Amino acid sequence: MSVTHRLAAPAPGWTTTTDVVVVGSGVAGLTVALNVRKAGLRAVVVTKAMLDDGSTRWAQGGIAAALGEGDTPEQHLDDTLVAGAGLCDEDAVRTLVTEGPDAVRRLIATGAAFDRDEAGEILLTREGGHHRRRIAHAGGDATGAEISRALVTAVRSDPGLELIEHALVLDLLTDADGHAAGLTLHVMGEGQRDGVGAIRARAVVLATGGMGQVFSATTNPAVSTGDGVALALRAGAEVTDLEFVQFHPTVLWLGPEAQGQQPLVSEAVRGEGAHLVDAAGTRFMLGQHELAELAPRDIVAKAITRQMQLQGAEHMYLDGRHFGAAMWEQRFPTILASCRSHGIDPVTEPIPVAPAAHYASGGIRTDLSGRTNVPGLYACGEVACTGVHGANRLASNSLLEGLVFAERIAADLTGLHRAGRLPERSVDVAAARAAHTVPLPAPEARAEIQRLMSRGAGVLRSAASMADAAAGLAVLAEQACAHAAEEKPADPRVETWEAANLLLVATALVEAAAQRAETRGCHWREDFPERDDAAWRRHLITTLTASGDLVSTPEEQ
Repeated sequence: MSVTHRLAAPAPGWTTTTDVVVVGSGVAGLTVALNVRKAGLRAVVVTKAMLDDGSTRWAQGGIAAALGEGDTPEQHLDDTLVAGAGLCDEDAVRTLVTEGPDAVRRLIATGAAFDRDEAGEILLTREGGHHRRRIAHAGGDATGAEISRALVTAVRSDPGLELIEHALVLDLLTDADGHAAGLTLHVMGEGQRDGVGAIRARAVVLATGGMGQVFSATTNPAVSTGDGVALALRAGAEVTDLEFVQFHPTVLWLGPEAQGQQPLVSEAVRGEGAHLVDAAGTRFMLGQHELAELAPRDIVAKAITRQMQLQGAEHMYLDGRHFGAAMWEQRFPTILASCRSHGIDPVTEPIPVAPAAHYASGGIRTDLSGRTNVPGLYACGEVACTGVHGANRLASNSLLEGLVFAERIAADLTGLHRAGRLPERSVDVAAARAAHTVPLPAPEARAEIQRLMSRGAGVLRSAASMADAAAGLAVLAEQACAHAAEEKPADPRVETWEAANLLLVATALVEAAAQRAETRGCHWREDFPERDDAAWRRHLITTLTASGDLVSTPEEQ
């Protein structure tokens, strides 16, 4: 299988060679890199910003694992399957929950320091959908930052691990057999390697994070533009479950005009007893679910959205005033500082909150070793779909999934290396670029994509709303093609490459969501309000055809 679609870009001006190239510097990417290095493999880590600027550092709640007394992997599995609304791969979930506790212990051995009680035991809390306290946290609400710190420190201390920061990945390179053989990328800035270049490698691991920037309001950083999923689609990889985008129910509401990354108010705040209320102070989750405010995220996001619709309000409130100042300062210092920086004091007033795009449960389809259908191409973390999350991710399973499946990818590569089955790949970089060139949209298309997606494919969806979104996205694609035909194409640069990635991912998401004629997990159809197991207890697999069409095919039951 050869790559048939590539972003318009200049020819690579530099080339380097390694054994494994890892794209992404969150918990998943850095764990792969550190573990393949233990096997003696050379590795290059490519990251879009600075090494610690990915989504991992923003994770507030924690990492879920059956570490507490009385808790078991089986109970963790049960909670995950319930949240996934019938679409989890049980083998993948069982892998996650059984290998998770030891993976967390290895993370601690790497240097991650979790909060502990006076006896030295790891403090555990609860979040939505969990029936046990099994969320390990660090710095109160700065778990991701601590995990990122520990892994970045370990990576920087390995002189044999090469780092390329401020680099946007462009496209996959494949050899004559269709095996992944490296990638092209653009390094922003000046130095020994700048501009467009190529990395030849025996294997490629995508750990590029999410695609939250496809919506106007998201908890994702600005770099989360779906680059990995877009690259995979252009390379012929299968993606699945793209319609299941989790909207975090409690994101700090900054006003109707706010766009881009919004501050998250962790589920752990509700786990410690904060209440969701309307402007009159009435709790509206009581009676809606046995866990009330701790119901799975899709249920809470829907309930907040319903209340906003019923009351004509732009947001609801999260009330944690009863915590007192000391608890806010000790348990949630990051959230407290964030709220106060926006003029809201949670100690004395309720926090205005509304749902925002948070996590992609779907992504590049992989097996339990992180392998995609493209030989030599692996994926892990949020960019991947391992089958763990199903139709709705259980809170704090994401860091654990990134950790566990990154270790499994490294183990697979190590095994291939030791068996002599990870040969050098021969690829002619110039010849590899001779594929269909994807026209680039203008940079301002990004804001229009976000507007179309938030309006047509957000928390609430319908056939009509998604048809409007699809039509608007098609116009943007047609405009890019027309400009290219008129020899007035957009300049190949970061802003236009990101816009192209967002356009492809948004179109794929709408294609899948329009097909799934039911409500399940975090996919909520106003025109199909019920879950339909008979027709839809299966996945949609999306591919990009050689002619450039996106096709979503239901998996056989």
